[in-house]
Amino acid sequence: MATASGPTVRKRQLGAELRRLRESAGKRIEDVAEHLECSMSKISRVETGQAPIKARDVRDLLAWFGVDDPVQVEAVMQIHKDAQQQGWWAHYEEVLPSGMATYAGLESDAVALRAYEPIFVHGLLQTEDYARAVIAAVRPGEPEEVERLVRFRMQRQDLLSRRPDPLQLWVVVEESALRRPVGGKEVMAAQIKHLIHAAAWPNVTIQVMPTAKGAHAAMAGTFSLLEFSAKAAPTTIVYVDSIAGNVYLEKERDVRKFIQTFDLVRAAGPDPQETPAILENIAREMHKT
Repeated sequence: MATASGPTVRKRQLGAELRRLRESAGKRIEDVAEHLECSMSKISRVETGQAPIKARDVRDLLAWFGVDDPVQVEAVMQIHKDAQQQGWWAHYEEVLPSGMATYAGLESDAVALRAYEPIFVHGLLQTEDYARAVIAAVRPGEPEEVERLVRFRMQRQDLLSRRPDPLQLWVVVEESALRRPVGGKEVMAAQIKHLIHAAAWPNVTIQVMPTAKGAHAAMAGTFSLLEFSAKAAPTTIVYVDSIAGNVYLEKERDVRKFIQTFDLVRAAGPDPQETPAILENIAREMHKT
C-alpha cells in the first residue's frame, strides 16, 4: 500500500483505506459512528479525507475490522502520521477562503493540472500586481489580508518550477478575460507579457479561446482537473469553484464528464503554438484604446 507525497492526498488515502477495510469487514458507516460514538457525517468526512481522526481511533478501527497483520497495521498508521504534517499553506489558513487550504494541498500534491478559466487569468499564471487587483476587488477594505493572500498566491506558483518534477499545467482562458483591464492598462500589459513568457515554458500550455468562437462545451463555468500519481487515491479530482462554494468531484462518471468537456474545449480552441501571437495582438489592441 503505497503512500502519496503530501498531507492532503495522504488524508484522502487514509480515508479511502479505512473505507475499503470497513466494507471488507461488512460494516456500515452508522456502525462505525456508533462504535466511535460520533456522528455518521464525521465518519463520512474522515473517509473522504475532509476530517481528522485520532491515531488511537485508527488503531481501534483496524482491530475492530479484523486487521491483525502488524505490517498492514503499521502501514496504515504511517499514512496517518504523514497526514498530520502541516503544509506550507497552513501559515495562511486564517485568511484563506473556505476550502482553499484543501485545494492548496491538492494542488501541491498534483503532478498535472488542467483548467478552464472564463473570467480571470489562472492563479498560477498571475503577476503579483494582477493578483493584488483581483483579490482587492473581492476583499475590499482588508489591505493586510489582501497582501497575505497575494503572497500565498505567489508561493503557489513555485509548483511550476518545482524540482525535479514541475507541475504540468494546461490552461484554456477566454479571450474576454484577457481584455478585461484588471488593475488598469499597465497591469494588464505586464500580465499578458508574463503569459507570453510562460507559454514558452516546457511544462506550461496556454490556449486562448477566441470570443468569436461562440458557444462551446465548457461555458458552464470554471473548473480544474487535478491529476495525481498512480500511488494516490483517486488519481484525478475535479475542482469546481463558485461564489456558492467549492465542490470536489471524485466519482468516475463525474471525472470522466469533465475530462471529456476539457478535451472538447481545448480541441475547439486555437493551437497552443498560436498563443504568443494571439496574446501579442491583444496587447497591441489594448494599447491603442
